[in-house]
Amino acid sequence: MTLAHQTTTSHILLKELIQHNVSLRDKNWFKTGGPARFFAEPATAHEFKAALLWAHTENLPVFVLGCGANILISDAGFDGLVIRPQLNAIDILVDQTSTPETHALLKVGAGVTIAQLINYSLEHNLLGLEEFSGIPATVGGAVFINLHYYEFALSDFIVSAEIIEKETGLVKTVSADWLKLGYDQSQLFDGQHYIVSATFKLRRCTDLEAACAKGRRTEIVRHRVKRYPATNTCGSFFRNFHDHEVTMMSNGKKMIHTAYYLDKLGIKGTLQVGDAIVSWQHANMLVNKGNATSADIINLARIMQQLVYNSFGIVPQSECQLIGFSEYPLLK
Repeated sequence: MTLAHQTTTSHILLKELIQHNVSLRDKNWFKTGGPARFFAEPATAHEFKAALLWAHTENLPVFVLGCGANILISDAGFDGLVIRPQLNAIDILVDQTSTPETHALLKVGAGVTIAQLINYSLEHNLLGLEEFSGIPATVGGAVFINLHYYEFALSDFIVSAEIIEKETGLVKTVSADWLKLGYDQSQLFDGQHYIVSATFKLRRCTDLEAACAKGRRTEIVRHRVKRYPATNTCGSFFRNFHDHEVTMMSNGKKMIHTAYYLDKLGIKGTLQVGDAIVSWQHANMLVNKGNATSADIINLARIMQQLVYNSFGIVPQSECQLIGFSEYPLLK
């Protein structure tokens, strides 16, 4: 292929790939926020690379979007390129590190949802990931945040990942150690690398065990729907405190759970700004009742921060990612 042909092919690819002025309101769980100046949904690593290199050439900021369940987008939108990966392949690999009869490896594209992954796993008699049932996330977003639920974390199952470098578009395989997965934390927070795929090690099981796990999946989802708001929210808005940030003790341990302090304020289902309200189900979850703006949600969150500070002398910090804001909008 000649250089001229390569250039023409690249231009055609970019013309088809890069969209302009795309609404993000319907692409995040809060159902708020303005548009993306540019938007792309790459279905291959090659398209992912093309989008990143184009953004680099145009000197544009990049945000990679999954299900949009842990983000709040500015009412002004995002003045750059939003990439929502559509890499949706799932492949079963032979596990060379243990007996193939007991375990298998699943290589999963960044665009696959956790619900799709759990369903695929159970249909192929593979156990482990059902603990995350009912949590809205893509594989890319789940690895980024190291998805967790009670004592379970996605890092318990990840063995490696394919990442793409923001500046070069180079795709390489890295170990789980490289990812530095912690509580709501990973190496990917550096903003210089994105997930193309992740490989999970899961336990093989019998048909009966798989049927039991499907029942457990249903029960976990039922429990989540009863305990937490299921729409128009980002889940827990504030992260838990670190040990060094708090002094209150309970049963010999530091009280790090932000919801504990918010519960003490008696604001569930009552504290409201515009159409943004603190959920009646959970004090650390904010809900858009239908017509809230992102500004409403921010103003509500700031009031919550101030109330906790007034009562306990500590300031909750956001776990929800704040996207497209020109300045950090919350109390520090």
